[in-house]
Amino acid sequence: MSKEKIIRVMVAKPGLDGHDRGAKVIARALRDAGMEVIYTGLRQTPEQIVTAALQEDVDALLLSILSGAHNHLFPKITQLLRERGGEDILVIGGGVIPPDDIPGLKNAGIKEIFGPGTSTETIAHYIKENVR
Repeated sequence: MSKEKIIRVMVAKPGLDGHDRGAKVIARALRDAGMEVIYTGLRQTPEQIVTAALQEDVDALLLSILSGAHNHLFPKITQLLRERGGEDILVIGGGVIPPDDIPGLKNAGIKEIFGPGTSTETIAHYIKENVR
């Protein structure tokens, strides 16, 4: 009898954001949905996030940002993941991201963007459906 693999998820706050209530709500909801969740805390560099994601062997990386630096930080993270062999990690973003910025972020390797008001059930379902 095979056990279903538990999805390992990392929730990260890149850049200088000082507000992480939303990220903590998401982390708790994903844990309640049966996932193993690692939360990196505030003010993480792209290098710190990628190193932690690879060390923790996560299936998904959720990036939460409010500072407006998403066009710089998110692509840097996906680039570092590709360079270090983490291209199989599902990367999704959330926070305050203008709709006009989403196509560029997706071209950079962010699989989906979830804005304010997205239900935690929607995010959990997306992860379960898209983790390889």
